[in-house]
Amino acid sequence: MVIDMVKMPPEVQEVINKQSPVPVATADPDGKPNVVFVGFLRIVDDETIQIADNFFDKTAANMEANPQVSIVGYDGKKSFQVKGRVEIVTEGPVYEDVKAWVHAKSKALPAKAAVVMHVEEVYDAMYGPDAGKRIT
Repeated sequence: MVIDMVKMPPEVQEVINKQSPVPVATADPDGKPNVVFVGFLRIVDDETIQIADNFFDKTAANMEANPQVSIVGYDGKKSFQVKGRVEIVTEGPVYEDVKAWVHAKSKALPAKAAVVMHVEEVYDAMYGPDAGKRIT
């Protein structure tokens, strides 16, 4: 699978890094939407976001069947929507790194999987004349 990734501008990363929890939206194969708040979401680099799956149910099923995900960051002055394709990782170095990150905060959390989001689109999500405009 070839993924056309784009780079998140620094201001987008700043807004997302400030927000917790972050809303994560998925859809099932029939297009039925699902949104959950996620406390374990981090930017790895300009093109990649990691999400820890601790308690995903519908979200995990949706990602397996339809790997398209959208998140929204908001800091009161700026808002951005980031869309991309995810892969679910349950073993290997990426998973072990996410598991260590989660367990550093709470060993009681299951850290079932690492969700790796490959950024494909970034939009301005703030009200005003640029609302909905694609940034990258």
